[in-house]
Amino acid sequence: MKIKVCGIKEKTHALGAVAAGVDFIGLVLAQSPRQISAAQAREIVEVIKDQPGRCEVVGVFVNMPVPAVNRIARDCGLDWVQLSGDETWAYCQQIEMPVIKAAHAYPEQDPAELAAYFTSGDIALAGKKYLYLLDSRTPQAYGGTGLTCDWSAAAEVARHFPVILAGGLGPENVAEAIRVVAPWGVDVSSGVEVNGIKSIARIKAFIEAVRSADDSR
Repeated sequence: MKIKVCGIKEKTHALGAVAAGVDFIGLVLAQSPRQISAAQAREIVEVIKDQPGRCEVVGVFVNMPVPAVNRIARDCGLDWVQLSGDETWAYCQQIEMPVIKAAHAYPEQDPAELAAYFTSGDIALAGKKYLYLLDSRTPQAYGGTGLTCDWSAAAEVARHFPVILAGGLGPENVAEAIRVVAPWGVDVSSGVEVNGIKSIARIKAFIEAVRSADDSR
């Protein structure tokens, strides 16, 4: 089970997450309480690259022009570009880096709709390295809300597509999410924060819960 910790803002938190064993670190370059600048992202990437067993770094973007995304991704040395807005598959094809395309599962989401969407993605992104991320969404935000998405719908699509499950996960519920959904990976942001700040202790607890759930599958 792959683990992504998103919304990292500080180099110390990035280093702590890498040492704890995460597979991906997410840096938010879109409007968000966790947004950082491209310069800050580059500094974090440079620090992580010096670590043994370096995890991969994901830059999170929302509805930004393609040339700007590609430029920032190159300048920062990102490994992946996560697109969490309303980007089309044609847009995704123009991104130079491997892509994580986010979709949003509303309450009582029809799994067939998600499956059709991801099937379109499989066709459009053929020959490109890509993953899908399934998150919750509110009218005010594209992610990072701390709200869980529809796990039953997520379970249906996770059987057929490489899905990272996001939305409202934390050390307390991630094992149950893995049991129900069996995703390719899990993503956490607010669930490993204390008073809006990343907590290394909660990151470690999250990873331990994921590894324990993996062992019991």
